[in-house]
Amino acid sequence: MASIPLQPPARPLVVRFGAFGDMVLLTALIRDLHAQFLCPVDVLTSGPWSRPLLEGQPGVGEILSLRSRKTPYWLAPDQWRAVGRLRARGPGPTWLCDDDDVARALLSRAGINPAWIVDVRDHHRLPEEHATEQWRRLARTLPAAWGASPLPGVPSELRGCELQVSAAQQADLDAWLRARGLAGEPLLLVQIGNKRTMRRGTKRFAVNHKFWPNERWAEVIRQMHRDRPRHRIVLLGTGPEYALNEALAALAGIDGIHNAADDLPIPRLVALLARADSLITVDSGPAHAAAAVGCPQVVLFGKALPSLYRPWGTAGSDAIVLTGELAGRASMMGLEPPAVIRAWESLRPRRSKS
Repeated sequence: MASIPLQPPARPLVVRFGAFGDMVLLTALIRDLHAQFLCPVDVLTSGPWSRPLLEGQPGVGEILSLRSRKTPYWLAPDQWRAVGRLRARGPGPTWLCDDDDVARALLSRAGINPAWIVDVRDHHRLPEEHATEQWRRLARTLPAAWGASPLPGVPSELRGCELQVSAAQQADLDAWLRARGLAGEPLLLVQIGNKRTMRRGTKRFAVNHKFWPNERWAEVIRQMHRDRPRHRIVLLGTGPEYALNEALAALAGIDGIHNAADDLPIPRLVALLARADSLITVDSGPAHAAAAVGCPQVVLFGKALPSLYRPWGTAGSDAIVLTGELAGRASMMGLEPPAVIRAWESLRPRRSKS
């Protein structure tokens, strides 16, 4: 196929409507596209986490964010604005990283010819291939419209996801730590919740494959405190997880626990992960963010496959994955506190930032 001339701005566009962890993993794709095209990579996404997570990250250009991609188009002014902006920027190489038809329809409304689109549905994940490796492989796949034209740059050699903490994030975190009496204190982080625990009622636990009982978490936290009595233990989460953390803190019954779920916007969370000595967490978005900033961690997996979704960051920090089994099936409920404690005690320290 003959090359279709690029029109300004001819910047790569990545389309991904993913959860927090999905967007952290996507940084592997953005990094490689940025390295190959030597220009910013624009992102069409959704959710309240994508913009504060990606804004200002190396290689990230304009972020077009939708409140909801599921709202019918004729009722969604945010979709109208996104389509208008895509039309204004002109067609160019586009990586469609979702497997539903909503994003494809938006690209069609924006006038982006299918010949410009690399669709993830045409490039399925290989057996045992980690999610970030799939994205790196996709970044090396060019749209048919590009033809044989050479790229100005080459893919990055880095593997895994990566986030950087800005000076503004560091300053915000410093002020926050001072306000909470944590300035200068060594920190250990614990993330017990996930998006299912934010649902209301007891049903949030019935189908939650990432739920681990508070009694087991309390045993782990008490041992963390015994091992490192000078450290402060900070419980992570979002607003709806605050009450869950409070119940855990009361059950643990020790000093030095701080529930931060009421005041952790994503930029502050990322900076906190970059500052802390370690994290124990369920398989979650913060686990991927921790790997992306080099925080050593122990991760409890439920039904998800660690080979595909284990936290993997370019900093190469320790990420010990634990899996359990119950009644012959993969289950987090098959994990006992002593195994988690042993794994945490064996973590290699964070690499020096010098």
